[in-house]
Amino acid sequence: MKISLIQPGRNNLKYLKWSYESIRRNQGNHTVEICVADDNSTDGTWKWAQKMMRKDPHFIAIKNPYGVRLGHTILYDELVKVSSHDICMIYHADMYLCPGALDAIEQNIKEGTIVSLTRIEPPLHPDGPEKVIADFGIEPEEFREREFLKWFEGPVDSTGGYQPKHDGPTEGIFAPWAFYKKDFQEINGHDPLFAPQSKEDSDIFNRFQLNGVKFTQTWEGCVYHMTCRGSRFADGAKRNPDGKVFMKNRETDEWLAQNERSTRNFIRKWGHFCKHDNLMKPIIPPKFEIGILLSNCTLELVKLLEPWCSILYTCPNTVDDYLFEEQSNTIVNLKEKLQIYSKDNEQPDILIQVNKDNQFTNQDFGYIQQMPEIINNDIENLSKELPCEFELGNLKITINDINNINDILITCGGLLKNKMEPDVEGWETFVTYLKNKAVGEKGMEEDYNDPKTIGSNSVENPGRGKYFGV
Repeated sequence: MKISLIQPGRNNLKYLKWSYESIRRNQGNHTVEICVADDNSTDGTWKWAQKMMRKDPHFIAIKNPYGVRLGHTILYDELVKVSSHDICMIYHADMYLCPGALDAIEQNIKEGTIVSLTRIEPPLHPDGPEKVIADFGIEPEEFREREFLKWFEGPVDSTGGYQPKHDGPTEGIFAPWAFYKKDFQEINGHDPLFAPQSKEDSDIFNRFQLNGVKFTQTWEGCVYHMTCRGSRFADGAKRNPDGKVFMKNRETDEWLAQNERSTRNFIRKWGHFCKHDNLMKPIIPPKFEIGILLSNCTLELVKLLEPWCSILYTCPNTVDDYLFEEQSNTIVNLKEKLQIYSKDNEQPDILIQVNKDNQFTNQDFGYIQQMPEIINNDIENLSKELPCEFELGNLKITINDINNINDILITCGGLLKNKMEPDVEGWETFVTYLKNKAVGEKGMEEDYNDPKTIGSNSVENPGRGKYFGV
């Protein structure tokens, strides 16, 4: 099998080196291309990548030259573009490839099927039915490789040994996941709405499933996964004198802020929080065109409810303040989404009137969050009586039509009836958006359109080691 492993990196060079060695040691008879993207690192990642390109003919690297983080949401797709093989795998830098893992992928993968390897992880996070907890090290420098391989490849007995939790493949998806490039390109890859990171995986998994792609987790192929060694827990993990392991510090402020932005963007797009079953197969409720009409407008209420609808009918005095506060956190055009209500305008399929008695409770908010499932659970009866009205708590709901529009979300940019179309077009323009945002926030004066860097090749490796940009 010929396969390209996709590995963006940002200041995690020691993990990239550790991962690289495991791949080359345990790849078996497969042809493995390792594709690395340096995302504006300051730890020598690009220098190492240039060295590896000279040394290893199956190593490709690209560099983000913008001076602002792009994130793996963008860089995954850039690496898929430059990869050489029809099969690729999203593969994190903090993963050790176990012997036989690629054999298991080859046995299970085909067009229309994505294969995930089972993760063996130290006890830094709760156990789950889709992974195995075993402690053989929490950092590359303390990884007990020989002991791990003896455990992994040896028999299961009273002293331990790797034991799959299931007799055969299960149905779920998570990193590392291997796919045919054709399936990835058919849905236009990751959605830049979630750049630089967070929720981009849940989004693309939903879209794969809606497009008919099947998911397989093989328990015969595994990785040892250090977990969360990017921007989330940038300081890594440590072990106390009693041997217990934990992350050194809490999540970084950068990750927490971006996770909140991406969560709000996920709700804007899908109308619900990320959902999956206990084996990590996506659960996708229906997506309806929902308009919310506020009769008592406050900035706090607009901020709370805006992500949960396709159109928010609000008061003129709140629009400018909300756009000033929120537009920089999303490429969704909020100015188009916030409207002044008029019965003469085209009505949304579903209209929820809030504050009909100048009251709004947590229970009312819960109803709004669950509205797609509430309607879907009674869709047969409701469809017979259109248009219809009913009340829940302090909400008045008018249903003019019921159309599940999930299918238009399968490819990037397929947002609802132009009411949520991005105000930037394509990822090239989105990079410009990020650059301008960084210049505005940090006062950077670098000329990002210098032809000496943008679109040029590495001097030392002509044709490889490409910079990229607009």
